[in-house]
Amino acid sequence: MKPFTKHSGLVVSMDRANVDTDQIIPKQFLKRIERTGFGEFLFWDWRKKEDGTEDPEFELNRPEAKGASVLMARRNFGSGSSREHAPWALEDYGFRVIVAPSFADIFYNNCFKNGMLPIKLTEEQVEELFQRAAKHEGYQLTADLENEVLTDDHGFSAPIEVDSFRRYCLLNGLDDIGLTLEHEDKIAAYEAAHA
Repeated sequence: MKPFTKHSGLVVSMDRANVDTDQIIPKQFLKRIERTGFGEFLFWDWRKKEDGTEDPEFELNRPEAKGASVLMARRNFGSGSSREHAPWALEDYGFRVIVAPSFADIFYNNCFKNGMLPIKLTEEQVEELFQRAAKHEGYQLTADLENEVLTDDHGFSAPIEVDSFRRYCLLNGLDDIGLTLEHEDKIAAYEAAHA
């Protein structure tokens, strides 16, 4: 997993609440066994028309969203089923940061385990960011996990509140396997003693 220390990126605004995991990555694409390659199916039912062509009105299909790595949404992002494919798809598409007032618990946890930073802000702060994104062309946010602050180039600043364990894991690029391998010498010693 890539360490996350500081990320600056173009923002795409998704002015929707209760975006569920079946919209993030529809069930028909869950047959793959790899963690990669899901980005092309992200928001498939919203991104595509019935004839398979891209819907130019969908947020991610607009020209100004090209290259965005910060996704901003309304409350309860990632609700629905517990599929880990949802953060896989978002990360594979290129997102590193997701900003919303609230997240579904399992989705929130899965983001950290897959190298993405979900940032919870108040409804008022998120509304302010939506207004700033609409006002400033090429609007960007910087998530500084080391200093625990989210900023833009126009005076916005808000603390990033992440518990110390999740922060440690993200800063060091540690998923569950990486955490276990930090104790590889002790594991090897135990196995040798109990052969």
